[in-house]
Amino acid sequence: MRSTGGLLTPPPTPPITIGREAAREAARKELSEPAYHQNDPGLFERALNRFWEWVGDLFDRASGATPGGALGLLAVAVFALLVIAALWWRLGAPRRTASRAPGTLFDDGIRSAADHRATAEALAGEGRWSEAVQERMRAVVRSLEERTLLDPRPGRTADEAAAEAAVSLPSHATALRTAARTFDDVTYGAHPATPEMYATLTTLDQALSRTKPLLTGPTP
Repeated sequence: MRSTGGLLTPPPTPPITIGREAAREAARKELSEPAYHQNDPGLFERALNRFWEWVGDLFDRASGATPGGALGLLAVAVFALLVIAALWWRLGAPRRTASRAPGTLFDDGIRSAADHRATAEALAGEGRWSEAVQERMRAVVRSLEERTLLDPRPGRTADEAAAEAAVSLPSHATALRTAARTFDDVTYGAHPATPEMYATLTTLDQALSRTKPLLTGPTP
């Protein structure tokens, strides 16, 4: 202990030294205190930031690999959109699968022959000939069922209806077979219908309603 002006002063304290690992651990503990993390982004915000970073990196890589850089990538994207729009316009929106079994005439709903005729006429007025032909053929078969010339049977095909109806209407057997073939070609063969096809079916429908059926049962 030294004397300065008659006063005793303590000897100087040696500096405190700490190792590197101990200093790192002390800093980690200090920074882990909640007061340092009050304004940190939440889990969702961090995930969203990581996502946009990934999108940015992906775009940078794509633009670097595309001739013309970002402008070339934009041109490719616009071209792809135009191709998709053209296909949509050409092919139309995807249609739901029909509920009918392949080859059958009717769906699950039961409608009268008059209903099918009215629908066919409306479709023909709009120039939707394929659908009009389908509805007219259904009107023909439903009319025969309503006249009890055919028994109402789910799952009947157009060919079966024509063959069964020809038994009591032999004079129209050929026209019935032709009508059934037309229905199958339009419905399952993807052949577009024409106004002439619809006119032929309409004529057959009207002729059948005026034809007296041949009695095939036993004579009393």
